Amino acid sequence: MKKKILVLCTGNSCRSQIAEGYLRYFAENKAEVYSAGIETHGVNSKAIETMAEDGIDISDHTSNHINEYQNINFDFVITVCDNAKENCPYFPNKAEKFHYNFPDPAKAVGTEEVVKQQFRDVRLQIKNYCRKFISDNVS
Repeated sequence: MKKKILVLCTGNSCRSQIAEGYLRYFAENKAEVYSAGIETHGVNSKAIETMAEDGIDISDHTSNHINEYQNINFDFVITVCDNAKENCPYFPNKAEKFHYNFPDPAKAVGTEEVVKQQFRDVRLQIKNYCRKFISDNVS
């Protein structure tokens, strides 16, 4: 049976979308991966662009609210920012919770290149985290 993984962030626009993309990639059909926010902000175009640079297409992802997934019995819930961890609703199931507070690249300021580099840096952090998570918990 496939493991069910939920990635939770504040707005489900950037970090959780990147994590969803990498978790799906590394799980290779061994898991069902979802992402959601405690709010919805739409998928960040720079997140789509930075993932495409690494060969992963998240352009068809949608920004979903956590309430949409209340009836799914997740095996794992991963919060990728402190705000989501602190405001995550109670899930009445056996989901094992994980947390890593990744920097928010959407808040990067500076030149276009500085912002792109911030997205790439966070993408690499999330990629490494997701690779290890799948290796430790799903493979």
